Amino acid sequence: MTVTIRDAGTGDESGWRDLWAHYLAFYEVTLAPEVTTATWARLMDPASPVKARLAFDAGQMVGFAIHLHHPSTWVLGEDCYLEDLFLSPEARGKGIGKALIDDLIALARSRGWQRLYWHTDEDNATARRLYDRYTASDGHIRYRLKL
Repeated sequence: MTVTIRDAGTGDESGWRDLWAHYLAFYEVTLAPEVTTATWARLMDPASPVKARLAFDAGQMVGFAIHLHHPSTWVLGEDCYLEDLFLSPEARGKGIGKALIDDLIALARSRGWQRLYWHTDEDNATARRLYDRYTASDGHIRYRLKL
């Protein structure tokens, strides 16, 4: 396995959109095309805190970790929220998800961010096996109110 992880760049849009479509299908979510377009624009906007790290296996884009940093009321610095982590089905079980998280941890530390956090569906046993290697669930339940 030859995995490379780097920031998303303008030439990655097509590959990212393909993975994004699979990610949405995995969660059985349909988004308006303009939301996907806006997400990509945010990822490319230097002023946006929303960024993506991309994983490549033998030169093929196989995964992403979309994250954003923000101020916190619980620490002096900033937190990093891992909003979306996805691997193509062919890339699963090869340690690439772990590599993406480890990469994000290193990036967050290098930028002085204080904490990294994320969430997943309760029944996503595959992801939870990976996440539980890093830290136990903190017992919080997420509430989401659509406005």
